[in-house]
This record gives sequence, C-alpha cells and structure tokens, in this order.
Amino acid sequence: MPNNQRKVLIVEDDESINNLIRVSLTKHGLACTQAFSGTEGLLNFKADKFDLIILDLMMPGMTGEELTHSIRQTSKVPIIVTSAKSSLDSKIDLLAMGADDFLGKPFDIKELIARVDVQLRHLDNAGDSSEDAGMNILVARDLQLNKETFEATVKGQELLLTRQEYKILELFMLYPNKVFSKQEIFEYAWNECYIGEDKTINVHISNIRSKIKKITDDEYIDTVWGIGFRLAKPKA
Repeated sequence: MPNNQRKVLIVEDDESINNLIRVSLTKHGLACTQAFSGTEGLLNFKADKFDLIILDLMMPGMTGEELTHSIRQTSKVPIIVTSAKSSLDSKIDLLAMGADDFLGKPFDIKELIARVDVQLRHLDNAGDSSEDAGMNILVARDLQLNKETFEATVKGQELLLTRQEYKILELFMLYPNKVFSKQEIFEYAWNECYIGEDKTINVHISNIRSKIKKITDDEYIDTVWGIGFRLAKPKA
C-alpha cells in the first residue's frame, strides 16, 4: 500500500452493504478495513490510524451512536454516518454528537463516494503547508487555532472539535469584528448551500461553548439577536 494512501474504516453489520462500500472505495484508490459490529469497529479504531470512518447506526452490541461518542473522546477523524433514520432530528442529534456527515439509507454508492471525497479533501486542505507557518496560527486571547494541523487549544489545553466546529471558530477568528448570519456560517463550515436548518447551527455553537466551558469560563462566541453570531470581545 502506498504510504500516502488514505485509510477508511467501514463499520456496518450488513455484510452485503459493507462489501459494496469496500469494493467501491478500494476501486477509488482507498485502503479499507472492515468491521461488522460497533465493538469490532472500536477495536479497529484503537489499533490503527484512519483518515475517515463510515459507520451504520443500528448494529448489535455497541450502536453507531455509542461508537461515535467513544471515538470523539479522543479523535477528530471525519465520520460519515449511514442510516435508515433519516428524520431531521436524527441528523441534528448525530451532528451534535460529532458526526461530520449523514447519508440516509438506501443510498447511491456514487453519492457516498462523493461525500467521502469531500471529507478527504478537507483533510488535504487542512494539511496544506504552502503558506507561511505563522499565517496558519489564529489567536484570540487564550484560544488558538492551527490551520495547518487543524488543532485547537484553550489555555494550552487541547480542544477536541469536529470539522464543522473548527471551521465555525476559524471563520469568527478570521474576521473578529464581523457578525455572521446562520447562512454564512453554514456555507463556510459545510461548504454546501444553506437550506434553512437553523437548529443545526445552534447545536454546533452550543457544542463549541460547552467544550470551551470545560476549560475556561471565558466566552468566545457572542449571540447577536436577530442577526447571528460573532467572536466575543474580551471583557473590560
């Protein structure tokens, strides 16, 4: 396997779907590891380093929700969830839990591959070192983002963020004096057209605040009622 070949973990208890994903992604040039239960998926995750995880929700033993929660305790690896649970609330709950994307079942394998490419492209962009290293560091008081390594810290402590959470903070810190609408935030963080899912933005903002709150009582995001959100100004 080439050293730069991307590695994908597929966690799906339906053997035919698991094999379809593996064959398709392998033909697409990716290295795939298969797991057929949440527990097996967690063991594989702990044993190796992956660039992307594709997982189902309804599995025997450890569910996809439980696996996502376990992974997010230690890793920011992109997670694409596939599930027959396709309601808006289910999608929002998964995004709040830390999933990066959601694809309802049944799905077209071409669409899954396209979504995989989007997530891997974000990884490539995050690792682009063509800019001067100093330009890749964003700082707001004790909050620091490294655009090259995709890492975030508060008071020197690591802040584990999903890709969208990171992009939201990045947007605020790139333009610290601007108030952003939910549409602007969504289109920057998801790189998709906004379809009016206000609750999605609210959930992600709440998640960022909660994660920062575990480290410091300082506020880093202000709500501007009727308009949107912005980077919080330091207290006088």
